[in-house]
Amino acid sequence: MKLYKLNTHTRGCNKSYDADLVLNPQDHPTAKVGDVVEIYSPEDENGTHLLLQITELNEQSKTGRNVISIESGIATAFKMRSYSNVVMQIVNPADVALDSIEITFKDQYMGRSEMWRLKTYLTNTCVYVNKKIDYNDMQIRCQVYEMWSQGERVASGVITDDTKIVFRSSTSMVYLFLQMSSEMWDFDIHGDLYFEKAVNGFLTELFQKWKKLGCNHEVTIVLFSRTFYAAKSLDEFPAHMRDCLQLDYKGRYYEDFYRVAIQNERNDDWCTVLAQLRKLFTSYQETVLRYHERQQMHIPHATNSTATQGNFLEVLNISLNTFEKHYLDRTFDRTGQLSVVITPGVGVFSVDRELTNITKQRIIDNGVGSDLVCVGEQPLHAVPLLKFHNKDTTLTSADDYSLPHWINLSFYSTNKKIAYSSFIPRIKLPILSAVDETDVEESERNFLSCNQSEYIHNSLFDYDAYDEQIFQPLPAQSTCSLQRVVRAKKTSVPSFETYAYRNNDWENLTPTKIPSLRRKMSDPDIHHGTSGMLAALTDATNLSESLASEKNARRTIVSIAPIVRPGRALINPFDPSHVTIKLTSNRRRWTHIFPKGPTGVLIQQHHYQAVPAKSTPAANYSRQLQHSTSSNNNCNANNNNENDYNIAAAGEQYDQVSTHSLMSLSKSIASQQFVMGEEKVDFFKRRHNSLLTATAAAANVPNLTATQAKSYLWGATGEQEWTPAITTENGNATGKHMKPIVEVDHSNFGSSPLEATTPEAVGKGKIIIGVDWKSLSIPACLPITTDYFPDKRSLHNDYVISDYTLLPDDVNLDYARSRAVYRKPLSTEEVCKEIVSQRLAQGFQLIVVEEKPSATNGCCSSSGPGCALTSNQCSTVLPPSAETRKEYLLSIGRIFHKISLTGSVITVTGYRPRHPYPPINVDYRYRFHAPQHETYEISGVNFTTEKLENFNWNHMDLYICTRGDVDYPLMDSLKYWRFRMYLLPRENMVNKIVSFGSQRCDIFTDAVVDNTREQIDDFVRLIENVSKLKRQIGRKARHDTPTPRITEKNHNLLNAPQQSINVRSKLEASRISRIFPGTDAAAAAAASNAAAGVIPRDDQDDGFPVDIKFSANITLAEIFEAMKHPITGVGYFAQTQSLPSCTFVSYDALLWLKARLSNGRHPLDILEAMRKEHMICHASGDWSKPIIAGFVFYYVVQQDKNAKDYAPPLNDYSAFVNEWLEIEFQGCSFLWHDEPSPSEVPNFLRDTTAPQSWKTKRVYRQSHLEIDVNQKSDRMEWGHVKHHTVMQPGFAFELVVEWVTSSGPIVSDLISGWMRKAIHCSYQLVSVPADPMAEPFTKKSDPLRGPIFIPLCVTFLPDGAALFNEFPEESRADRMLFLQEAILARFGFLPCVLEETNKDLPKEYQYVHCTGNMFALIRCASNKNQVESPSRQEANVTRCVYGHTNNTNVPKKVGFLWAWNHMIPNKKWKALTINNSENGELFQLKMLKDFREFCSNSDQRLANFWANCQELKRKSKKFEYNNNNNDDSKNI
Repeated sequence: MKLYKLNTHTRGCNKSYDADLVLNPQDHPTAKVGDVVEIYSPEDENGTHLLLQITELNEQSKTGRNVISIESGIATAFKMRSYSNVVMQIVNPADVALDSIEITFKDQYMGRSEMWRLKTYLTNTCVYVNKKIDYNDMQIRCQVYEMWSQGERVASGVITDDTKIVFRSSTSMVYLFLQMSSEMWDFDIHGDLYFEKAVNGFLTELFQKWKKLGCNHEVTIVLFSRTFYAAKSLDEFPAHMRDCLQLDYKGRYYEDFYRVAIQNERNDDWCTVLAQLRKLFTSYQETVLRYHERQQMHIPHATNSTATQGNFLEVLNISLNTFEKHYLDRTFDRTGQLSVVITPGVGVFSVDRELTNITKQRIIDNGVGSDLVCVGEQPLHAVPLLKFHNKDTTLTSADDYSLPHWINLSFYSTNKKIAYSSFIPRIKLPILSAVDETDVEESERNFLSCNQSEYIHNSLFDYDAYDEQIFQPLPAQSTCSLQRVVRAKKTSVPSFETYAYRNNDWENLTPTKIPSLRRKMSDPDIHHGTSGMLAALTDATNLSESLASEKNARRTIVSIAPIVRPGRALINPFDPSHVTIKLTSNRRRWTHIFPKGPTGVLIQQHHYQAVPAKSTPAANYSRQLQHSTSSNNNCNANNNNENDYNIAAAGEQYDQVSTHSLMSLSKSIASQQFVMGEEKVDFFKRRHNSLLTATAAAANVPNLTATQAKSYLWGATGEQEWTPAITTENGNATGKHMKPIVEVDHSNFGSSPLEATTPEAVGKGKIIIGVDWKSLSIPACLPITTDYFPDKRSLHNDYVISDYTLLPDDVNLDYARSRAVYRKPLSTEEVCKEIVSQRLAQGFQLIVVEEKPSATNGCCSSSGPGCALTSNQCSTVLPPSAETRKEYLLSIGRIFHKISLTGSVITVTGYRPRHPYPPINVDYRYRFHAPQHETYEISGVNFTTEKLENFNWNHMDLYICTRGDVDYPLMDSLKYWRFRMYLLPRENMVNKIVSFGSQRCDIFTDAVVDNTREQIDDFVRLIENVSKLKRQIGRKARHDTPTPRITEKNHNLLNAPQQSINVRSKLEASRISRIFPGTDAAAAAAASNAAAGVIPRDDQDDGFPVDIKFSANITLAEIFEAMKHPITGVGYFAQTQSLPSCTFVSYDALLWLKARLSNGRHPLDILEAMRKEHMICHASGDWSKPIIAGFVFYYVVQQDKNAKDYAPPLNDYSAFVNEWLEIEFQGCSFLWHDEPSPSEVPNFLRDTTAPQSWKTKRVYRQSHLEIDVNQKSDRMEWGHVKHHTVMQPGFAFELVVEWVTSSGPIVSDLISGWMRKAIHCSYQLVSVPADPMAEPFTKKSDPLRGPIFIPLCVTFLPDGAALFNEFPEESRADRMLFLQEAILARFGFLPCVLEETNKDLPKEYQYVHCTGNMFALIRCASNKNQVESPSRQEANVTRCVYGHTNNTNVPKKVGFLWAWNHMIPNKKWKALTINNSENGELFQLKMLKDFREFCSNSDQRLANFWANCQELKRKSKKFEYNNNNNDDSKNI
């Protein structure tokens, strides 16, 4: 064995040593790039073997002879010493292939299509623990966290096609819900309140783990509870309470309360938050229970519900309503969504079946992680357990249970010890109630008086045997005759009857006694074709004989009412381990995040095991590898194939039997012996042995569930049995030693199988469910692969198949002809990849299918009846690119897509269920209290299941084919991603408040300097920058002139942006080149630049060279000639695709004309005259477009068409506006034409009020957007930008970036570039939510967010006179609006123009603060808008609290709605702390406080403001009178 000397090197310090591994090519003549080598120390052959890949072999970077060099960080991690001797040999990648790998990433947004691209990129590469991965094409940074191979954790390995990659995000959106049920005030066995256990215990530990792992989650913490009222009818409640009351299935009135403690916050240290929670806890119960109390008013008695009765599912749905909208308010610094419910209960909840269906479907479809953490003690049965509300009131109706597999359960126990005992009680005794003596005696008498014969069966009845029969797993297939018999019989507890019949004990079983013996009903997923009949037959050796006894039993016990609903089998929460259900895609949606344990079944790592002195033989492992989450496949009463029951013999694969076809296979009798033979063998027990003996290499163990197409009912993986030995003991709590199923300590790179110590004997097979800290700290994203595909018969019977073909080349040819602007089309292969990407992005998963028998060595992926395809359908997820044929299978819920690429044809085949679930809609009312609110306000929300089959994939695929052509616009239903921004001018007043601690915040209108001119100039520069336009003549920056000059306005030189010259070379291409000549060199520069056609000049303030003023009688033609002058003319843009030559913008031309016209002629009229004379024209070549002042393109028509740089216009207006942002300027025409200055009288006091804001026919326009400006991505990326059509100084300008075919990091790159440019141009670009006010009953509203209502005092006039009495009544409502607007302006708010959505509703005006941190909304109450609106009638409850009113159409109070901008990054939000303030008061909160004080007229501030305005009006009247110059007075 050849030894090499080991050196180490540091990456980056030497160009030639940039790889992880550097070696000498002469030592390794056979080595080639891509080979994997293993390196280990010869003394320690069983120790850590490091695997590295040879990434480069060249003569320049090489070591000495017999020396290898590895990167020093890796050497340290693997404890390899420099200059020691090591063995290095090339290994076969298949032998060291990984089964699964976990990758973590932080502070970035990685969409699912990026995850798929990253997986492709990583395939066939070698990784080791903590390796940092930089995928530059996508600008993704991530790190290897954990790897699994052959059932063990390993320290390095090779990623192959079959490796499952799990992505975990340490910056997620996390919702922590604390259930404040009555148990929170109970004590646990250690004498702590459960609240203390939850907060001081669990949350404290969780936050410590976050800190240790460097997590940076965006967290919302909500306390929630349900209050029951002791009332029989609604009349018992006072009117103010009735808005929000709900009635449950037992006729009890209740109300749900939510207290949002923390909203969308990120913290480095969460300890302060815990203190805040403790503070809330002390008053929570009293506040909620006594919330409605008023004086002299009777309120029904209120009680807090128990955890079981609480609003558990409602809470999950509330978080889903937010999570579902992830594409609307996209942020680029987090990925992943997690909702965690912390309950003092034990994991049992009483729930509504319909709501369970909704919750289950939504959680699974949305791929959201949902964790349940119980701080109560773990019960003796399987949990989580959902008990359905039993709406059937008859005595014989049984309760129905479900074990949801879509909730990840953890039990938290503290590390406290009790000196005298290690016993943990797992049963809670009921509390002794103080009852009257007489009652006790009465009940005892009743208890003892029962007739002896009535309960004699206690001695005869063998309950254990009974249980065994009742819960026996059922065979799915049988002969046809048997199935017919079974169909005929409708009761489903036959064993109960037959048992009684055989024991001649049935006469005791009168219906009244049945409830005492009745058994619980099963999981609604198990709709067995065989209705639970055969459970009774286990004693009968002969099938026909037992059937006969069945019939007799039925004849004999005619009197017994059917005990449970027909068509059901039973599950037993105390022993669910043998119940199996048919596999479905839902069941396998998350399974690829679990690693395979030593026995080849998927395990979960927070299950610990108490180990005996001898390590447990592997055969027993299967029992011990427990997983905590439970399973429920489809809580739907539809009898469809998803819920059929099938068992296949272990060695063979049968087609599954569909209940619809009532087919059965004679072969299948063979499978029945497992269930029904004398030995009562549960065939699932057999697989443990076969799995262990099948093959020595665990990697070759096929995936059980896929092979058998079956799954255990309980547990998230569906591959582990439940045992009653599961306990909540904590190793350190009881002093016992727990052996984790797998060690999770990262610093320990032991030998390949990570050894764990075996302590003293503790007793066999104890499993402890701990806390799934990993899921709670770095939640996994929904895996991009799954392994379930229905078999052929099922596809044929239960699915509707539709398909269509795409010919991207033909489509592109058609569009290339008609398109005005050429864009490089996508190749057929790119289209195919993009089509798959889009489906992944919408929550689909790739189905991994093994190719037909090909002897793959190493790790084979799962195969089985569910996945095996016919040979012409075989497919791997990523076949080699040499083939022209590719096929991808994808699924979400019960929808499957097959996308196949053959040559240049793409075929998309869709399979959707023949019997889709009916859509369900639940209307939910609740009270919620958000931060800075003063009350629990009424809110309402809808929970609905989405019809995934209705998604218009055909439209989406054509959109991709045509590269985003206008014929296939993005529609809302396509759920495209969007990032909404407001462009706001930078404001200095904020500084005055933050840095100098100004006491008042209404100081924003104090500045008298009118800087409209700078704003517009800066805006033009910014839009040029965004549009990537260059000028032929560099317009000089305003502040760069060497000589003093007369300016029209005062310029704030400090604020004017300095254009930075030393830009990083990467960005240079995308910046506008403007030229700033030095003073001396101006002439030389002009000369040298003349050749380049760029002639900078000293110039006047408008940025254009000025030679002369025009004479008064100059002709149009002469002006036109002067405009065209290459040096002193208007100045054109440099040649750009789709712009004609000699293009300029109208704003430039207007300023150019204003500087030269002397006789008061209007510049706009002159340009319009030129257009009519066909001298100039809109740059699209459309003659009908008039001249619009603004950033609108026009070109000189009369130019030399034979010049080499001549470019004609597109002659297609719609194509032109799809390419370029064109924006009209309003409210600033005085810049190019002298106008009388506006009156100083505030609008609300003028005799005729000015209109509120700009309105045009179109508020928004959309243009195409090239997203990958720095050409980094290996993907064709594009999107759209939606923007306001009008820019008006003093208004917010809106931009929305929209995309589907782009990668998150690339979009993020583009937008952060824009944000930097905006700062250069004295603006700020602020991200804003799609729904800033989050009012309830709007479709996309966030259920836990709501505006704060701030009433405006309107009675501050002396004698309580009404405002605006002196004006006509019809104008008063408008004047009130203008008064509110003036108040907002004082506080620095700018109006936002929005599209009118509903003409019937009262008009709403929205405002944003100049910092972008908050929004305000005024709802107008003018008479013409007081139409009763049906749409608002139903939505009569509003969080806005316009008084507790049932009608929002006519607000009862005048006031403002105030909302926070939660899209502002947390650091930026917290940066606005006011200097020298107590407790570091935030600027935002000070604004709110000061605004509230102003509106309530504290210190007479509002009255003083009113008086000042009246004074201004009086002065202006006097001024006009003195000048006798109505309205023509100049502004002084």
